[in-house]
Formats: sequence, C-alpha cells, structure tokens
Amino acid sequence: MPDFQGYFVLFLIWLVSMIAMRAILTKTRKASCRPPSPLALPIIGHLHLIGPIPHQGLHKLSTRYGPLIHIFLGSVPCVVASSAEMAKEFLKTHEASFSDRPRTIAVDYLTYGSADFSFANYGPYWKFMKKICMSELLGGRTLDQFIPVKQEEIRWFLSLMLKKAKAVEALDVGKELIRLTNNVISRMTMGQTCTNDDNETEEVKKLVQAVAELTGKFNLSDYIWFCKNLDLQGFKKKLKEVHYRFDTMMERIMREHEEARKTKKPMNAGSHKVKDLLDILLQISEDESSEIKLTRENIKAFILDVFAAGTDTAAITVEWALAELINHPNIMEKAQAEIDNVVGRNRLVNESDIANLPYLQALVKETLRLHPTGPMIVRESTEECIINGYEIPARTQLFVNVWAIGRDPNHWETPLEFRPERFVISEGEREKGKAVDVRGQHFHMLPFGSGRRQCPGISLALQLVHTTLGAMIQCFEWRVNGGNGSVDMEEGPGITLPRANPLICVPVPRFDPLPFS
Repeated sequence: MPDFQGYFVLFLIWLVSMIAMRAILTKTRKASCRPPSPLALPIIGHLHLIGPIPHQGLHKLSTRYGPLIHIFLGSVPCVVASSAEMAKEFLKTHEASFSDRPRTIAVDYLTYGSADFSFANYGPYWKFMKKICMSELLGGRTLDQFIPVKQEEIRWFLSLMLKKAKAVEALDVGKELIRLTNNVISRMTMGQTCTNDDNETEEVKKLVQAVAELTGKFNLSDYIWFCKNLDLQGFKKKLKEVHYRFDTMMERIMREHEEARKTKKPMNAGSHKVKDLLDILLQISEDESSEIKLTRENIKAFILDVFAAGTDTAAITVEWALAELINHPNIMEKAQAEIDNVVGRNRLVNESDIANLPYLQALVKETLRLHPTGPMIVRESTEECIINGYEIPARTQLFVNVWAIGRDPNHWETPLEFRPERFVISEGEREKGKAVDVRGQHFHMLPFGSGRRQCPGISLALQLVHTTLGAMIQCFEWRVNGGNGSVDMEEGPGITLPRANPLICVPVPRFDPLPFS
C-alpha cells in the first residue's frame, strides 16, 4: 500500500524548497540589477558607514564603490550620485521621476504637513508656488525694492565691526553674519526689523537654529521600521515645542498685517515702506480668482522656508569665504585691489558694482564649490526607472553629493586648492559659453540644486553674499590669533555645512574715514 503520507511530506518539502529557491534567485537577480552596494548590517543597513557628517561618509563610499551606489539607511532604500554625469542622469534626464522630496517627521511637524514650498509634492500646488515665487515673491522687481533694506542692514553690520575695531575686540564673525541675514530676511518677509527688539531677534534666531538642528539630525523613527511609532530620541516633543513657538509668533505678526491692510497702511520695514512678502502672500490668499487658494498654513510654512533657507546659508557662505581669504592673503590682496580700482575708497560697494567685479564673483564661486551650503540634494523617486543600466525602484531616496562633485579630480584641476582664478575667463571664452555658472546648468557645480526644484532664492542669496563679502573685504583687514594665525577649515555636522569652530576675528580698518561711516 503506497505511503501517501510520506509522499505528501516529500511533496511539501519539494514545494517549499522550490518557493524558497525562487525567492532567493529573484532576490539575487534583483540585487544584481541594483547599483554596487557595500555589505549591509541587519536592521541598520549602512547607517554605520555614514558617520556624523553624511556627505563626507558617502564620499568615502563612492571612492570605493563608484559614482553610483545603492545603500539602505535602516530600512529605507537609497541611491547616491557622486559625479557630474550621474547627477545629470537623475536631475535632468530622469528629472520627472525624481521631483518629489522624502517626507520626514520633522518636515511634517514644522511645515504643517508639507504645506510649504520646499517639501511639497510635485503637483499643482507646487507649480503655483513656483510661479508666484519667480514672478512676485523672489522675482527681480521685488528684490530691487529691497535693495535699500539690504544696504541699511549691511551698513549697520559694518558699524558694529568698526566699533569692535576701535576697541580692538575680537568677535564671532559667523554669529554677527547670521544676525545680519536674519534682519534682512525679517524685514523682507514681515516688514519689520528685529534690530530694535533684542527679544524678538533672539526668538527668531533661536527658532531658525532649532529648525536647522531638528531637520538635520538623524531620527530613528524615519529610518528604522519598528521605531516608526516610537519617539526614542524625544524628537516629537521638541518638534511640537518649536512648531508651537513659531506658529504663535506668526499668528501675531499675521494679525498685525491684516489689521494694517484694513487701514491700507503698509508695515514699516525700517525707513523704507515697501510691500513685504507676507503682504504679497496675504493678497494672493484673498484673491478669489486665484487658481490655488492659499491657506494660513501655506503662508506660515512658506515664511518658515524663507527663514530656514535664507538665513544660515548666506551667512555661512560669507564666513567660509572670509576664512579662506584669511588663509590666502595673496587672494585677499587681489580682491581688495579689484574693489579699490572699480569702486574706490569714497563709497561702499553695492549690488550694481558686482557685474564689474569678476574676481569677487570668482571668489564666491570657488567658495560655493568647496563649501556648498547645500552639500547634498535630496529627492525621492515616484516611479521605477533605469539609470546607467541599473533598476531604481519607486520610493527610493536619492542623494546627490554636491560636496563630493565639487571636489571631483576628473572635473577640477587641483580640486582641494582654493583658487578663484579657475573661474576667471576672458570675454571671448564667456561668449563661447565656457563660463561655469552656479545655477545648476553645469552639473559639476550645484550649490543651489538644478532643474525644476532648484532653489528659487538664488538671486537673493548671490546678491546678499556678494555685497556683504565685498564690503567686508573693502573696509577691513581681519586678524586671528594675534594677527599671525591661520583658520582651521574643519566642517561641523548639519544640513547647511557649518564650520566646526567659530571664526573669531578682530577687524582692522583699511582706511579712515570708512565710506559707510
């Protein structure tokens, strides 16, 4: 009599074996279709290889595994592009598949559920906000109206430097630059200066710092699947507190603007009364014919975007540039000579002079190449696509390592050397299109991103960086460690590439009287 039970057991073993083998082969085949990847650990994936400064850790991996690698941050699949060619593939050739940004708990809390512009999904709302950014909020006409505001704040900043110079006192340059950019952004967005209200100045500055810190820190809940509903690091409590403080401040300022609008009185932006960005947003929200109805949350989230993106980044760029100039006195002398020849010593350098200061422009480009304040571009795929012959599944996070691309020896001669001359070209070369710009057209330099999701505040950032740095070069020498020291160039952790150590200097007037005094 046949042993049907034995045959049945054998059949089950065969069936399970075939299913398991097929799953293993399928997994192996799929893995072979993915970009190269280091050995991952259970649960944490490749997190142990990233380190406290992600762009540096990812750069080390790319030097070993190539310009396109596949990693897991916990349970989240990611790809990392570390060359201009790979960046172009993702940000231009397959841009439509990588136009979203990943959602994190910090983003959800701070941006009212991605009601802002920077982290909103690519769609009708984002396209509408992009259009009004370029035409009304951050367009050339609006920025021109704020030129007197920027000039006033730069003069106030230089006056403080002069006081320190006369007293032969050292100061934290980065801290004062953040105060400067914070005041400029405050006046542009809300029509009021914080200079005369130290409490509000500190509150805004603390909020911006808290936002940068919370969005830049690694949160277990975002990457480890079984921690998703846990708050092991206490992030949610901190996020709720920062969100509440920001929301309370913005509600008060919005009510003030709404009352002023009823009486047809513009908010005072110092001695220059202009329509600020909040007024423009409120006007758009009241327009019944607008294709998109802006909510209060959209407006508050956009204002947060402007503060977060416009305060730290410009200040840090100027700080890195000054640090490089202190370490390279011959370059400082060239920049000072150019400004003296073009502007002179009887007036302060201004925005209209920048076009005639090619060496200053080159200096800023070289700073952005080595010290991009957006060291990584972060996107997320919305559909499966093939990149360089590899399968990239939907919902894969993308990291374009801008910092590494700026140091790529395949594109840059002496890539680690600070040499602005590499960006100084003749007029003939410029006409042939050989000038390297910083607006995302050349994929070996992407400080502001590229394509449809590049930073819309490029013009504002470049205006503020050039005029502030130009004025600091024109009016002062800068001394550290008793006048003979050099500045360390160590990077600190954060999403905006801060310095590890503050830049402490004593300003020394170059001539008397100074043009701003």
